[in-house]
Amino acid sequence: MPATIVSIIQILCACVLIVFVLGQSGKHSGLGTIGGATDSFLSKNKAKSADAKLAKWTKWVALVFMVLTLVLSFL
Repeated sequence: MPATIVSIIQILCACVLIVFVLGQSGKHSGLGTIGGATDSFLSKNKAKSADAKLAKWTKWVALVFMVLTLVLSFL
């Protein structure tokens, strides 16, 4: 029974981790700079703060996922 509960939590954690990783913007924003599209200072800071929060949460969810994997290996 505990292994089933931990497995369900791990699957949910894996889904959240996938969404967080896919939600992060890449280091190169694409071809927008070629066409002359520029961002304002405020939009760049907003994106960086949102990306920083998303990266922080991704690290925490990945840590929980790894701990759950270790717990499942011992159950």
